[in-house]
Amino acid sequence: MQTTESLKRRMKSAGDLLSVVKTMKALAAVSIRQYQKAVESLTDYNRAVEMGLQIVLKERLKSSLKRRASGHRRTGIIVFGSDQGLCGPLNEQISLFMLDRMKEAGVKKENRRVLAVGARVADYVEDAGQPVDELLSTPGSTAGITPLVQEIIMVIDEWHFKHSVDTFLIFYNKYLSGANYSPHDFQLLPVSAEWLKEIAAKKWESKSLPIFRMDGDRIFSSLIREYLFVSLYRAFAESLASENASRLASMQNAEKNIEEQLADLHVQFHRTRQMTITEELLDIVAGFEALQEQAS
Repeated sequence: MQTTESLKRRMKSAGDLLSVVKTMKALAAVSIRQYQKAVESLTDYNRAVEMGLQIVLKERLKSSLKRRASGHRRTGIIVFGSDQGLCGPLNEQISLFMLDRMKEAGVKKENRRVLAVGARVADYVEDAGQPVDELLSTPGSTAGITPLVQEIIMVIDEWHFKHSVDTFLIFYNKYLSGANYSPHDFQLLPVSAEWLKEIAAKKWESKSLPIFRMDGDRIFSSLIREYLFVSLYRAFAESLASENASRLASMQNAEKNIEEQLADLHVQFHRTRQMTITEELLDIVAGFEALQEQAS
């Protein structure tokens, strides 16, 4: 049976752990909002890129679509996960989602090249038998996203020209609300022909139609690179928000378990303390009765 002192020590340890969990829970909630704002900030930027494409495609839609036509060779996969732990099944879910999608599409392992963002998701992918060709670390804040996006674009260029990779897919966890998220994927390159046609068919909001003097191919290529930047930045921010959402859920479960354990420890402590007091009182009564017997 545990003593009151040992129970006090366990209660103190549980209380300290609960304090740490609450702090991590608060940090996760703040981080979610930070990355949500980053996603929201892309709205105007993305609209400007689409408006630029709209003007270029009004005149060059057919040539742009013809240039995109090519035989499928190899597939590049960019999968976003985490470097840190305490985020539940986030990495396992997105890695299994990616592998299932590749299996459904019939893309063989030898025709895939994988770039993993986050060491933990890379471990899950490799454990499933899929080699990881490039590994990048996850940023600690929104300030670290832009350099990593630029690095991924450089990898895309290298894989396209050196390894004949012509299709690039992105897999990441998309933040929903609270502590909820879901696996998401989309084709980064080649750009969807339906999307380009939809942009070209949009009605221009102003009566004044802009013109451009640069070479059409050059400006189209520049705008597509901006589209890549927006898409990758959004995937980064959504993935980081989902990571913190998963961590928030884990901390909520941990907080509930610790509070339940603390409640049990308090019950044990009061029961043990009461038993100790009762035993001491019985010892006093027994001693008193023994003294009375000796006196009589």
